[in-house]
Amino acid sequence: MTRQRPAPGTPATVALTASGIAFDLHAYEHDPNVASFGLEAASALGVEPERVFKTLLTDTDAGLVVGVVPVTGMLDLKALAAAAGAKRAAMADPALAERRTGYVVGGISPIGQKTAHPTIVDETAQLFDTVYVSGGKRGLDVELAPDDLLRITGGVFAAIARDA
Repeated sequence: MTRQRPAPGTPATVALTASGIAFDLHAYEHDPNVASFGLEAASALGVEPERVFKTLLTDTDAGLVVGVVPVTGMLDLKALAAAAGAKRAAMADPALAERRTGYVVGGISPIGQKTAHPTIVDETAQLFDTVYVSGGKRGLDVELAPDDLLRITGGVFAAIARDA
């Protein structure tokens, strides 16, 4: 009997492939000394930073919620809580975020998380034909259409970002 090997890639790329959603992978050399993973990705890939989105896990009174916002801005916790039907939201502990998503901080993808969480994508994603999100590890981004990002995550668009 031949043992089947798991598909190569990250849980995010495996989930995208299995779903039939079109995407492009973009790898770059990650600098472990960099402070902003998203801005590093934009610079390394030669992409407008507004098209690169970061994935943040929040802890709300309605449970854990994923916020996906442009790397040029910040997550508005009050707006995210309202969009999630919660009264309050705070950033989740990084160790909890890693355990619940299956990814390391700086490489958390909104796609293929170990535990599915409600996902809210900032509405500015709709301004672009494609956006970039983490592919599931530092130095790897996935480019896909914003509507496909919603479809694969079961997410919704809402105004959850504010200027940095």
